[in-house]
Amino acid sequence: MTNDPADLSHLADIVLPPPIPWWPPAPGWWILAGALLVAAAILASAGIRHHRRNAYRRAALAELTGIGIVDRAESAAEVSAVLKRAALAAYPRAEVASLTGESWSHFLDRTGGTTDFTSGQAAGLIAAAFGAPIADGAAALVAARRWVKVHRAEMG
Repeated sequence: MTNDPADLSHLADIVLPPPIPWWPPAPGWWILAGALLVAAAILASAGIRHHRRNAYRRAALAELTGIGIVDRAESAAEVSAVLKRAALAAYPRAEVASLTGESWSHFLDRTGGTTDFTSGQAAGLIAAAFGAPIADGAAALVAARRWVKVHRAEMG
């Protein structure tokens, strides 16, 4: 053996450092996990609030499904009553409770973004509740279901 540092007999294998462990994670991963948990909690809370706020819609749709077809004054009155209860749940009582006839139809159209109740499929629904014949009871029921699904609520 020589004392020459450039001699090839002095070569040794490269020693690799041990692999980086997966646990515990770096602080940035803890921060990200915490942020994701907070975001998930906020989304879950919003989803629960949305579900609870729309309970009256689900109840009204179930009642409308139970009515079947609007072919007589009693069933037209039932549809109108379901719509009134849904409106009372979604809007201030002072705004909805006293509405009847044309003003009720205009309210339904305004809040539903449609013309179904004044000049469309359900135009005769209010009069049918008092015994007038209704042209298309099935279409009136479809319009009522659509209003329950899409009206803009102002919870009051």
